[in-house]
Amino acid sequence: MEYLVAFVIGAVFGALTVLIINWLRLKDTKKIAQELLSQTEYQKIQDLENVISKIKDSFGALSSEVLSRSTSELLKLANETLSKQTQTGQMELEGKKKLIDQTLEAMKEELQKVQDLVSQFEKDRENKFGELANQLKFTAEQTGKLQETASKLHEVLGNTKVRGQWGERMAEDILRLVGLIEGVNYQKQKTIGSTSTRPDFTFLLPQDLKVNMDVKFPLDNYLRYLEAEESQKETYKKQFLKDVKGKIKEVTSRDYINPEENTVDYVILFIPNEQVYAFVNENDSSLLDEALKNKVILCSPITLYAVLAVIRQAVDNFMLEKSTAKMQSIFGAFKKQWDSFIESLNKVGKKFEEVQKEFNILNSTRRSQLEQQLNKIEDLRIQKGIPAEPLGEDIIPTENSNGNK
Repeated sequence: MEYLVAFVIGAVFGALTVLIINWLRLKDTKKIAQELLSQTEYQKIQDLENVISKIKDSFGALSSEVLSRSTSELLKLANETLSKQTQTGQMELEGKKKLIDQTLEAMKEELQKVQDLVSQFEKDRENKFGELANQLKFTAEQTGKLQETASKLHEVLGNTKVRGQWGERMAEDILRLVGLIEGVNYQKQKTIGSTSTRPDFTFLLPQDLKVNMDVKFPLDNYLRYLEAEESQKETYKKQFLKDVKGKIKEVTSRDYINPEENTVDYVILFIPNEQVYAFVNENDSSLLDEALKNKVILCSPITLYAVLAVIRQAVDNFMLEKSTAKMQSIFGAFKKQWDSFIESLNKVGKKFEEVQKEFNILNSTRRSQLEQQLNKIEDLRIQKGIPAEPLGEDIIPTENSNGNK
C-alpha cells in the first residue's frame, strides 16, 4: 500500500513538472514576441510564427521526452512496488499460514489433553461411584447395627435391675481410669456394719474415713419423655424431676452418712449419663442446691472422674505426709545408731593407733637390738670356723658310682 501511494505521488509530481516547464517556455515566448513588435509587423509576424513553430517543436519534443521518461520511470517504479508488495504479501501469507498451522497443532494437542482428562475423569467417576456405593452399603450395615444396639440399649434401660448393673459398670470404668483399686481404694456393695444398708461403692479415705456412693438413678420417666409427643413431654418432664427429688430424699434417709461408721458428711449420687445430668441442670437448676443442702453430691461421669481424682490426690498426699513422718522417725533412730557406730569406730581407731605405735617400736628398736646380737653370734661362728648349716634342708647321704652308700 505504501508503494502505491509513492507511485501516485511520483505521477502527480511529474505532471506538475511538465506544467511548470510549459509555463516557463510560454513566458519566454511572450517576451520574445514583445521584442519583435518593434520591427516590422510582417517580419514580426514571420519571426513570431517561426518562433512559435520552433517552440511548438521544442515543447512537443520536450513533452514527449519528459512524458516518455516519466511514464517509463513510473512503470518501472510501479512494477518494483507491485513485485515487492507481492513478495511481502507472500511472505506475510506464509508466516500467517505457519502461525495458523502452529495454532491448529496447539489446539489439537490441547483437545487431546482435554480428551485424556475427560477419559481419566470418566474412569475416576466410575471408581468413585463404586467406592461411594460400597461406602453407602457399609454405612447402611453400620446404621443397622447401630439401630440394633440402640434397641438393645433401650431394652436394657427399660429394665431397672439391668439399668443398675449398667450404672455400676460405668462407675467401675471411671474408677479404673482414675486408678483406684478394689479392696485398696474402695469397696463394692459392702454392708455397713451396724445397719443393713449396703451402698454400691464405699471409698476409703485416710484416718479410716469413708464416703459412700449410690449409682441407682430413676430414668423411666426420662425415657418416656424422649419417646412422647410434644403434648405429653411436659408431663413426663415434671414427673422425672419429681423422681430425682425423691431419689435425693431416699439417699439422705439411708445410713450413707453415719458418723459411727466414720463416714464423711456427704454422699455421692451418680447419674450415669451426661445428657441426663445436663437435662436436670437445664430444667431445674435448684435441684443441685437442694441436693447440696441435703449433703448429696450429684455427679455425672465427667464430674465423678474429677471428684475421684481429687480424692485420690488427697489420699496420696496424706499417705506421702504419713510416710514422710515415718521416715523422719526412722531417720532419728538411724541417727542414734550412727552416733553409736561413730563412737565405737573412734575407739577402734584409737586401739589401731596404739597397735601401730607398738608395731613401730618392734620394727625399729627391738629389731635393731636383736640384729646386733645375731651379728655378734655370726662373727663368733666365723672366728671358730664352724660351718653354717643350711636352714630347712635335710642331710641326705650321697651314693657312689657303684651304687654303695
